[in-house]
Amino acid sequence: MATAERQIQLNQNVAQFIARSQQLLIDGKWSAAASGKSFPTYNPATGDVLANVAEGKKEDIERAVRAARKAFDEGAWSKMTASDRGRLLWKLGDLIDAHTEELSQLESLDNGKPATVAAAADIPLAAEMFRYMAGWATKLEGNTISLSVPYMPGSQFHAYTLRESVGVVGQIIPWNFPLLMAAWKLAPALATGCTSVLKPAEQTPLTALRLGELICEAGFPDGVVNIVTGFGETAGAALAAHDDVDKIAFTGSTEVGKLILQAAAGNLKKVSLELGGKSPNIVMGDADIETAIAGASSAIFFNHGQVCSAGSRLYVQEKIFDKVVEGVAHVAQNMKVGSGLDPNTEMGPLVSKEQFERVGGFLDSGIEEGARAVAGGGIHKKGKDSKGYFIEPTVLVDTRNDMKVVCEEIFGPVVTAHPFKTLDEVQPVANDSIYGLAAGIWTTDLSQAHNLAAKLKAGTVWINCYNVFDAALPFGGYKQSGWGREMGHDALELYTQKKAVCIRL
Repeated sequence: MATAERQIQLNQNVAQFIARSQQLLIDGKWSAAASGKSFPTYNPATGDVLANVAEGKKEDIERAVRAARKAFDEGAWSKMTASDRGRLLWKLGDLIDAHTEELSQLESLDNGKPATVAAAADIPLAAEMFRYMAGWATKLEGNTISLSVPYMPGSQFHAYTLRESVGVVGQIIPWNFPLLMAAWKLAPALATGCTSVLKPAEQTPLTALRLGELICEAGFPDGVVNIVTGFGETAGAALAAHDDVDKIAFTGSTEVGKLILQAAAGNLKKVSLELGGKSPNIVMGDADIETAIAGASSAIFFNHGQVCSAGSRLYVQEKIFDKVVEGVAHVAQNMKVGSGLDPNTEMGPLVSKEQFERVGGFLDSGIEEGARAVAGGGIHKKGKDSKGYFIEPTVLVDTRNDMKVVCEEIFGPVVTAHPFKTLDEVQPVANDSIYGLAAGIWTTDLSQAHNLAAKLKAGTVWINCYNVFDAALPFGGYKQSGWGREMGHDALELYTQKKAVCIRL
């Protein structure tokens, strides 16, 4: 391990976990892939192989879907009361909390994020998601409806609706918040009585597999949660297209989301998509400057910019533009970049070599097209001395709206800063994107904030804050940022369907 990584003592369970070959969880049992093949997952801080993981493919997806179908139709899960489901979810949340150190270190090793950040945010948020949804398990209700049928005068009816589970769901999650995204997907599905086949990102499968062990420990019946690791083009594609899957839930890029949608068309399965973003972050001239600088910096550099809702387009009113940009640049230049297992690290490496090269390509493109880096702009010095995937936190100015760095999702620690004069000028520019996931507003004029929030085409608008997530707060996008909402009671809609029952009296 690199020197920085030796500064923290690995949890014994973590060391044992990464030392063994990881298998698939199907029907409550751990097994090798049908092909017998495995693939490596890498430590992004060093580029070295971290662990070897079973490479699930179509045959493994078949087995997992059969197990999920049996558990839904005729297994113990199908007979379990809503109250008992809720207790299992709550128990799983508590187990996650009990293994915070272990899970945060695994997340850091596999994803690159600081273990301290994972322990403070990712792990407790995941645990809370299961506990929040545990409360909803007993509150899935229908309603009665009074009918007045004009072509049947004098007839009386008793009509009501039932809210029922969708059935077997396929869930494909990304690599930027591996454990938290698993929780966002699994918690509402399990609360509503669905069964799941979960396909983690091939870059970061380890915490999903450890979660599978905790699911077994909590006492979930066999087949309720199945975890198949593998690649998107094989395992993911087979899951999205499977005719016995009733619903597919995907979080990832808009490009892949469109492929998921096409694959799901075969049996017209229900689809929910949480996709990309290019979120505007607007600082008005009356904003508290220090608060706005800290908020704008966090909006783009949190999780190394690998956040779909990252505030990657910074718009600052002219009179304070230079001060805000200078402040964000100062934060970028002084960030402690290093291994996620170094307790002093503020920003770790990007998740993979592929992502490292992708973000580097965007930086090259921006500079070639005339943008100017007032902070960063290249490979971090840490990356020059190691095989890790380190990119400098970067602030770009002198950009145009037609540049790739402004239009396209970079998914890295790169922000473009733009001055504006008036609210009427910035609002249409902020909405000029194929995405509509999130937006930020910084101002002391709350009337102005509410007025602008109503005009922004985004699923979440943060005012004088950014990256505020809670299990009760719905999250999702407008336009090509997706369909449906994660978290909150809105997420229950993704995993249930209504049945109308009508009885003539």
